Amino acid sequence: MAVKKNRPCPDHRRRRLLKGLAAAGTLASLGRLAPAIAWQSTGNLEATPRIEGDTDIFELTIARTPQVIDGRSTAQAVTINGTIPGPLLRWREGRQVELRVTNHLDEDTSIHWHGILLPYEMDGVPGVSFAGIPPGETFVYRFPVRQSGTYWYHSHSGLQEQLGHYAPLVVEPAAPEPYAYDRDYAVVLSDWTFHDPHWVLSRLKKMEGYFNYQQRTLGDFLREVRAEGWGAAWRERAMWLKMRMSPRDILDITGAEYLYLVNGRPAGDPWRALFAPGEKIRLRFINASAMSYFDVRIPGLRMTVVQADGQDVAPVAVDEFRIGVAETYDVIVSPAEDRPYAIVAEAMDRSGAVHAALTPREDLLPEAPPRRRGPVERDMAAMGHGGHGGHGGHGAARGHRGGKAAMPGMDMEGEMPHPMEQGHEGMAAMAKNGHEMPMKKHGMAHDAGMEGGLPGKDWVLAGRRVRHGPDDHGPGAAMVARSPRYRLHEPGVGLASTPDHKVLVYDDLRSLAPWPDRRPPAREIELHLTGNMERYMWSFDGRKLSEVDGPIRFRNGERLRLIMVNDTMMDHPIHLHGMWMELENRHGEHRPRKHTISLKPGEMLSALITADAPGDWAFHCHLLYHMKAGMFRVVSVA
Repeated sequence: MAVKKNRPCPDHRRRRLLKGLAAAGTLASLGRLAPAIAWQSTGNLEATPRIEGDTDIFELTIARTPQVIDGRSTAQAVTINGTIPGPLLRWREGRQVELRVTNHLDEDTSIHWHGILLPYEMDGVPGVSFAGIPPGETFVYRFPVRQSGTYWYHSHSGLQEQLGHYAPLVVEPAAPEPYAYDRDYAVVLSDWTFHDPHWVLSRLKKMEGYFNYQQRTLGDFLREVRAEGWGAAWRERAMWLKMRMSPRDILDITGAEYLYLVNGRPAGDPWRALFAPGEKIRLRFINASAMSYFDVRIPGLRMTVVQADGQDVAPVAVDEFRIGVAETYDVIVSPAEDRPYAIVAEAMDRSGAVHAALTPREDLLPEAPPRRRGPVERDMAAMGHGGHGGHGGHGAARGHRGGKAAMPGMDMEGEMPHPMEQGHEGMAAMAKNGHEMPMKKHGMAHDAGMEGGLPGKDWVLAGRRVRHGPDDHGPGAAMVARSPRYRLHEPGVGLASTPDHKVLVYDDLRSLAPWPDRRPPAREIELHLTGNMERYMWSFDGRKLSEVDGPIRFRNGERLRLIMVNDTMMDHPIHLHGMWMELENRHGEHRPRKHTISLKPGEMLSALITADAPGDWAFHCHLLYHMKAGMFRVVSVA
């Protein structure tokens, strides 16, 4: 099947067009016309649809296309229309789209439209919503576009996403946006390995920490002994040894294995975004990586966050934000100086980084900033014992000392009870698929109950008793969080907000308008994120997908509360297909809507869901190798 490819606009045509717009006094139009020009001029393609009535038709081809990445040739790349990332798709809210996807691989493939509300048959998850796209065949996706914002699309087959099968997606709104900008760029962050991803997965299964070259040493232990005394230092080391895990296990796969990319370009050949001083630039950050959390900043520029996961939020001025796998954040910056700025994305364990250029001229590149000091290290709060460890900094975040971690078989006697472990006796009944409970009377989180940004007595989950399985979720759980806590106000391991450096946290996200469905939830479902790092087992409630009896069941049209507890020592970005999750933070009815929610170790949080999408939907950790290892369930709305 013939596939149309667009070619970048020549520079002289681009300059003539922009001059004509300015001369005509159509600056408002520039924001509409600049995005395609900006994306194409940097070497990436934007797909042009064929228009038939109210339908925009796109042709996409999946194939193995040799690529040169960081000066090295690779034949294993899986591309969309021949590029990494694939072409940017621009849809329009209120229209229909038809996407004709042809598979030129020698294996099945698929495309999932991440964060898009659509009929479940069009969601693109093999074995859940359709059978996949066999080699040599074309599958036609067709559905109405019912939303706007920044999203992305990627394979849901095997480990193809790791090999380059991902691309940005922008949906233009039907109504004017509540913020202005002059230029618009998609900024796709990703990780790349020159090894076969199946080999990478096999290494993880054979040896915990295989890719972590920042492990602790005897010298680290002796420094702790000198600083804190032999007893305190040894007790903490014993806890970590019992879990067979290091406090420096921040990312499963590190910069020792990964090359980090921005729009398919490494730091040695940085992607460039052009600006003129005084313009407002919209940067649509998309974390399309397989396994990497990134800390993003532009030294010398403040960013104003205006969207999270494609949804408008009250503007938040920040210096840095952490973006989990599959999340998106839209920011607006206003560079006033005629100089280049570095767009920096560091792996959250500081094992690697990549930068791009925000520059007034393509030949003017910023100096690459030095990588910040590492390694970072998890504190005791990550063990879920209810302590109040610090936010962590650049280096070892020591936090709370001498507490007892909540691990299977560990004596918890003498530990002070956490508020979540008190009250509401008999609240939960163990269900076959998740812990399902009828609703009790809970106070709703609101500003009055969140003194200083911390949860107060009116926090929605205050007084809740956490329920673990009778065997603490079995061998699939190396630890359980007896006293998980509210952590939406924390920047996360390795980050710290100061008066001079504001880091975005989930508690900053405030939806511009309440969700139309104001009904209180009629029931609750409690799910635990579980894992055994040493055996590389990942699951929900201690059971991987192949071990569960059936799907998690939502009732069509119901309003429910999903409660998630992270019983592991890792951060997990959890993605629900087909429906929004309304994160219950400190903003009450103005809680933000997200398609992917990242949980810190030892964290407990909740989200409201309106189950208005009949069908079977994927629900999983978006760390690709965690999903492959079993951290995946099916939600059935019936």
